[in-house]
Amino acid sequence: MFQAGAWLIDTTYGWVHNYAIAIALVALAIMILITPLTMKSTKGMLEMQRLQPEMKKLQNQHKGDRQKLNEEMMKLYQEHKVNPLASCLPLLAQMPVFIIMFRVLSGLTKTDAKTGLFDPHYISDSSDLSIALRQVSKMMSFGLDLAITPADAMRQNFAHGIWYALLVVLLGGLFLVQQRMVASRTPANGSMSPTQAKIMQYMPVAFALFQVFLPTSLVVYYLTQTVFRILQQGYITRRFYGEDGLGRQAQAASASAREMGKDDAKPSKQKNEQSQAPAPIQSKRVTPSKNRPAPSGRPSRPVPPSKRNK
Repeated sequence: MFQAGAWLIDTTYGWVHNYAIAIALVALAIMILITPLTMKSTKGMLEMQRLQPEMKKLQNQHKGDRQKLNEEMMKLYQEHKVNPLASCLPLLAQMPVFIIMFRVLSGLTKTDAKTGLFDPHYISDSSDLSIALRQVSKMMSFGLDLAITPADAMRQNFAHGIWYALLVVLLGGLFLVQQRMVASRTPANGSMSPTQAKIMQYMPVAFALFQVFLPTSLVVYYLTQTVFRILQQGYITRRFYGEDGLGRQAQAASASAREMGKDDAKPSKQKNEQSQAPAPIQSKRVTPSKNRPAPSGRPSRPVPPSKRNK
């Protein structure tokens, strides 16, 4: 697998003879290859959202019977030909690709301890990329050394390292744009918890900080893919979220399911309020009856003679 990734970079470098452009072309090729998976997962996710009212009904019908609920859910998925795991396909496809690219780019810039020059792995010694790298100790492209991390670049020369930092900032900004494009299609409904909202808010910052400690070549790789994703999200919005599109239907179904959830929550809320209401305080003082005889052990009051005959 590593040889295949290195072969892609080697081949594109043979066309353009520029490290950054070669890496960007490989990133584009990978994104184009997984685009069908992305479109399929998007459609599957919208189909799942459109089924939310029916799923809510099943949950209400089979409360307390988890096994029966799962069986009915599977029947519903099969009836509508929906795969609940479809939305995970692009992520599952990209994770191994990221690992491969990280290993390949790190292997291409391995340094020979004796000469201080690159000793690239995974590619043939006679390839154009191998010949070019074996003569240098820096992977220079557009004035930047793609072999070092932005953090190392700033430690070596802070003034020049600012350009590396700007790449990371640009990547974080593009990732934020992509995130907001996706969020704009989801109506603000209050269903997201404050913790989830905070995570989504700071995710671009965390993602950018993570890139500071990766080779700049990987930053270029992610920059290219993020630009592609932004364009892809624009296409998804036009295709699925037009008037009467699948996305609009999914949004309406989600809103309906939320209303059903609110209606179901009202009786339980009222019941909880009643159970938590304080019980009325009853007086413990007992007033004895006028005709009740005095308790034993206490002397009774004498009855006046005038009242005895009445």
